[in-house]
Parts: sequence; C-alpha cells; structure tokens
Amino acid sequence: MNGIFNEIKNSWNRPNNGLMQLIIVNVAVFIAVILTKVVMTLAGYHQVYVEMMSYLMLPADIHTFIYRPWTIFTYFFLHEAPLHLLINMFVLYWFGSILLQFKGQGKLITLYSLGGVVGGLFYLLLFNTLPFFSEQVALSQMLGASGGVFAVVVGAATLVPNYRVNLFLLGEVRLKFIALVYVLFSLADTTGANAGGNIAHIGGALAGFIYVLSLRNHNGDISDIFSGVRGWWNSLFTKPSKIKVTHKAEFQTKYRYNNKPNVGMDVDQAVIDSILDKISANGYESLTKEEKEKLFNASKK
Repeated sequence: MNGIFNEIKNSWNRPNNGLMQLIIVNVAVFIAVILTKVVMTLAGYHQVYVEMMSYLMLPADIHTFIYRPWTIFTYFFLHEAPLHLLINMFVLYWFGSILLQFKGQGKLITLYSLGGVVGGLFYLLLFNTLPFFSEQVALSQMLGASGGVFAVVVGAATLVPNYRVNLFLLGEVRLKFIALVYVLFSLADTTGANAGGNIAHIGGALAGFIYVLSLRNHNGDISDIFSGVRGWWNSLFTKPSKIKVTHKAEFQTKYRYNNKPNVGMDVDQAVIDSILDKISANGYESLTKEEKEKLFNASKK
C-alpha cells in the first residue's frame, strides 16, 4: 500500500506536471465518491448519499444554484460511472499532452478550469431560457469533467490544427478533424437523454476555441481572469522550491561540456535559470526570440 502512495506522490511532484495532477484529482475524487456510495448504501443511507451529492453536482435550477454557487467548480471534478471517468481522463491525457508540449501547464490548468466553468454557465443559461428544457429544470443536475475536457480538445486543435495523430484503422488524422467530430457528436445529442452534458461540451468547446485563438492572435491572455485559480492550484498541490531545483538541475546538466564547470560562460546563469522557469510554467513556445537565442548559446558552452 505504501508503494502505491509513494508512486502517486512521485507522479504528483514531478516538474511541469499539471496534466497528471488534474487526472490524479479526478481519480481520487471518483474513488472517494464510490467508496462513500457503497458504504452508505449498504448501511441503509443511500438517500443521504444522494442528498450529499446534490450539494456537489451543478443544478440546472438557477434558484438552487444561487444557494450552491460552489457547484460551478465541484461538478467538473465529479464522476460516478467508471466508464465516464475513463473516457474523460483518456481524452484529457491525449489532447492535454499536446497542449502541455506547446503551452505549458499554466495554460492547460487554466483552460480546463475555464472550460468547466463556461460549460456549466452554458448549461445554466440554456436550461433556464429555452422552452424545450422547461420541464427538466427542476430535477436536472450535472457532473463530469467533459466541459473542461472539450475545452482542452478544441484548444489543442485550434493551436495546432494540422498536428497529425495515428488512429486505429484510420491512420494519420489531423487534430482539427478529430475535434470537429467530437463537437458534432455532442451537438447532435443536445436534445437527447444527456442534453445537459452535451450542452456543457459545446460551452467548453467554445471556451477552448476563443481562449487559444486570443493567444494565437496576441490579443492578451484571458487566463488572467483565472490567475487566482492557478495560484490556488500551485500553492495547494505543488512544492515550487523542490520542483525548481530538480528542473534546473536536469537542464543545466545538458548545458555543460563533459560535465565541466561553465568557465567563461557568456550568458549569466541567473538569466538561464529564469528562462528555464518560464519553460516549465508556460512551455518553450512562450519564449521570445532573444530568450531562445540565449538558451541555444548556453547549450553550446
């Protein structure tokens, strides 16, 4: 048992590890929910469990939501069905790895959170304004990471639309076509049994598209709105000092010639350290042309 916890701890504390942290949180919450459900149901308190979950799931009724505003955040870390969790985490890992490579963990965590919140607000808006959902509002509740996951899917496809991945039986397929199929499937099912979930998918997809498009067009970073979420996340789950030292040590080893001291190095080590920290937080693409040149020159010393 200790070995399992140590493995999880090591996975959690690796540098630039926002993607795995998101997955670990979702899995940990799922395990806690399932254990609680089984224990309370066997003990004859299933209705208490249902009531407890209603304070974590996002209600469609706006009047109920006003008294449970925290549910706009808790719902997208919540799963009850194993297959629901498995699919969401697989897709998050797949597309999140691409986004992490180009934009770093800060943007990834922000995009997941943004997609979850916007997807939830989209769900609330449509269920309380469209006549089609008027009879469902009072009893409808939503859970699942799909809004945040769709933001990551569409965000990655918007960032690198022609990025190719190998799919079983289909061969190489461009990322933009995979994302398009995901969105079309959800759009087609917005009047089905899982209408609320699919509406959240569309809201998350829109959030991912607009967010990454703003980054590509250099119109500023709307993630500033979620800077508090990112700060809370980092302070709660990471150990900056240890991660920073480990990350620098790995890179600095590459910038030495036969492991000899950097005698006569033209670029100040403090500058290189700051550049490496920037890569860890935001990805290599966030560097300016001058910073990339400094890093390249340092690597030749």
